[in-house]
Amino acid sequence: MILKDRIEKIISDHFAGSDKFLVEITSKPGNKIALFIDGDNGITINDCKAVTKLIDSNFDRDEEDYDLMVSSSGANNPMKLPRQYLRHVGRTLEITTKTGEIISGKLITATQEAIELEHKPVKKETQKPNTTIPFSEIKEGKVILSFK
Repeated sequence: MILKDRIEKIISDHFAGSDKFLVEITSKPGNKIALFIDGDNGITINDCKAVTKLIDSNFDRDEEDYDLMVSSSGANNPMKLPRQYLRHVGRTLEITTKTGEIISGKLITATQEAIELEHKPVKKETQKPNTTIPFSEIKEGKVILSFK
């Protein structure tokens, strides 16, 4: 079985000094491996191809066969790392806390410790104060896509 730690080291070394980073490695029975990567300025198909070639050059399919998928983290996947939030400042997010509370708002700031959301008043409500949420309390964060 291909070791996640080895893959993580190969990719971390490859991305060292760049704006790219590994978000997650998943593996399923039968050596089905999925790598999700991201970057401070996004990810291109060429980035995914380069990582695929990198992994293929470091493992011998004759010794151990595997199925590899490399993808960007994508708009429909939740953000998992504080670093991912930084490039979404100004966008609307939906945050699910570890207690199950769902909080939506415009991302105003993101640091390594917490995010700050600004809330739109609903109808005639008064403006709610901004909400600061530490990453230790965030279960999941998603960008709300707007097609306006």
